[in-house]
Amino acid sequence: MVNEKKNDITHFPHQIAVPVTPVGKMDVVSPFDRSRIATVDLIDSEGVGKALTVAESLYRDRTNWLGADQRIAILSRTANLLAERAEVFAIEAAREGGKPLVDSRIEVARAVDGLRNCAELLRSESGTEVPMGATGASRHRLAFTTREPIGVVVAVSAFNHPLNLIVHQVGPAVAAGCPVVIKPAEDTPLSCFRLVGLLHEAGLPTGWVQALLTDKHESAERLVTDPRVAFFSFIGSSRVGWHLRSRLAPGTRCALEHGGVAPVIVDRGVNLEDVVPLLAKGGFYHAGQVCVSVQRVFVHRDIADVLARQLAAAGKAMQVGDPVLGDTEIGPLIRPRETERVHEWVTEAVDRGAECLSGGTPLSESCYPATVLLNPPIDVRVSQQEIFGPVICVYSYDDVEDAIQEANSLPYAFQAGVFTKDLDFALGVANRLVASAVMINDHSAFRVDWMPFAGLRKSGLGVGGIPYTFREMQLEKMIVLQSKQL
Repeated sequence: MVNEKKNDITHFPHQIAVPVTPVGKMDVVSPFDRSRIATVDLIDSEGVGKALTVAESLYRDRTNWLGADQRIAILSRTANLLAERAEVFAIEAAREGGKPLVDSRIEVARAVDGLRNCAELLRSESGTEVPMGATGASRHRLAFTTREPIGVVVAVSAFNHPLNLIVHQVGPAVAAGCPVVIKPAEDTPLSCFRLVGLLHEAGLPTGWVQALLTDKHESAERLVTDPRVAFFSFIGSSRVGWHLRSRLAPGTRCALEHGGVAPVIVDRGVNLEDVVPLLAKGGFYHAGQVCVSVQRVFVHRDIADVLARQLAAAGKAMQVGDPVLGDTEIGPLIRPRETERVHEWVTEAVDRGAECLSGGTPLSESCYPATVLLNPPIDVRVSQQEIFGPVICVYSYDDVEDAIQEANSLPYAFQAGVFTKDLDFALGVANRLVASAVMINDHSAFRVDWMPFAGLRKSGLGVGGIPYTFREMQLEKMIVLQSKQL
């Protein structure tokens, strides 16, 4: 990747492996102060078609597929290069996405580990033997499966983890041997373009990973719905994800990762000194712009008021501001209209009877403080939809069965949490919560990159997590040998 600098603004050209004339440029701005930090090429439908032609031609030419040893070496070198340039990537991710620098550094470290995880999969993942000889018709046969790349992968990503999400989509594709075309979020394309540049620097031929931004929705939809696409990986809103899935070409497989309205159930008798910091981190981390962020906390009435007020105090103590400063704990929302939306939802809840214990008023057009609402009505938007902002709702309950019923009442389900000192309570709640993962004595936003990560109901389709995405991007082919010697 060649960057051109004009007036201290870096220009990121498209990363399509054949000549394509951009149809325009887009400014990338800091979500904190809306200052321009870079420009990126925009590609139209014709350019999208050329990128897909490159990817398909590479997949069809099996004689030039990259061997497992080559993919391991490329991914390992990329991980090493990223580790060497970690601070550059962390600062850029903080600038373009607004995640505080302390957390962006953690994201880069996760991305390094994720790339290494992708390389390790090629040593540990394999096909299986299929039993033969159990019937007369299957005697004298040996059957086993092998894995091969599924085909062209198209990935569309989200803004909230601008580097690590790209690793989760591109890394497994490279490991599986699939050519991939990645479209990052328009708000945060820079980390993606830099990472793709690292892959090329590490020896990956340019056509195997191409990155681009499109000029309009129709061009993006052309990228996704083209019949040459074998696998579509999407991270973003449920509205867009389910729409694109409905438009996929016959035979295109997909994985969708949307958001949730994560519930956490807190039993009486817990140590609030342990619980409150975890809830605060899980709900206010990255200004709540996390798909499994703590949003709905159901607390036994005996301690609900105390917990809510301690949580509010924890939120008030968190530094809100410029994400590139080392002491910032909560950065900006991605766009000013998101700040307006979050405030509108909070105001609606307060007007309907919720008690606002902290926050509740924008600090600027981009920053919203850590906000705790006590007992908002169950039919307002903060109780029904993913707020994707630094807002935690605390609800009192008398009977845990009522809390579980309310936690399960929405058409979204992803990760959840339960805090208790009672093992039976923990297991009982975990068994009855509708969730793909339940964290016991931890917040709902816990994640490591090799674990399964899946939205249920409207929250997604398929299973994410690096090893699971790697398998989704492969076909399992069975081979049957017949021999009288068997």
